Amino acid sequence: MSYGFKIIVEGDYALFTRPEFKVERVSYDVPPPGALEGLLKSIYWKPAIKYVIDKIIVYNKINFDNIRRNEVKDKVSLAAIKGQMKKNESDPSVYTSECRSQRASMFLKNVKYGIEFHFELTKQKCDHEDESEKKHYNIIKRRLEKGQHFRTPCLGCSEFPVKKITLVDDFDFNDIDAEIIALGDVDLGFMTYKVKFEDNGIPLNNDWNNPVFSDKASTVYYRPHMIDGIIDVAKYREELKC
Repeated sequence: MSYGFKIIVEGDYALFTRPEFKVERVSYDVPPPGALEGLLKSIYWKPAIKYVIDKIIVYNKINFDNIRRNEVKDKVSLAAIKGQMKKNESDPSVYTSECRSQRASMFLKNVKYGIEFHFELTKQKCDHEDESEKKHYNIIKRRLEKGQHFRTPCLGCSEFPVKKITLVDDFDFNDIDAEIIALGDVDLGFMTYKVKFEDNGIPLNNDWNNPVFSDKASTVYYRPHMIDGIIDVAKYREELKC
């Protein structure tokens, strides 16, 4: 029995930030696998499993839009909060009129992706000794069918939530936009594959009840091609680069 899935994800907007832009947010043309793994974790996640993206289908033509928005560059100081709790003169407030700055974003609009993925057992923090792939498969399938999630799935940034997720038996490649098909074989260049944390998701203190995780991470890159709207992630995963 296969423990993989195929889903269609749709959204009004998406922003998969390129790391080479320091201040302004500029999106990749297509989603990195790591962003889609994060989307799936919003639906169902346990330390005992990890998601693996196998294929990405880009259905809609790639359109960008721009916005300029206000951002608050400061955050509330923990020391100021502790001082306020001790009833001294500390003011923990952040006044947005004093620390507001404008930032531009170039994001995707009207997106629709087919995502083929599977999951693998990590053997970490299993709830039962007999924990099996079939158990997790049935839970994921049920949650996808019912549209359940424990946090809102998003397309790159939390500002851009997923509008619709559909579980399918197979992809209809006839629905791929003609402009995408006309592009043929597109070298997407080096893209972020995912951000890999040094702890590999395992608490440094080996205490799952009060876990302490590492914040040290490195970005893993790959160089995929989009051929007639299809990115065969599994094919290019063998050539990952740090």
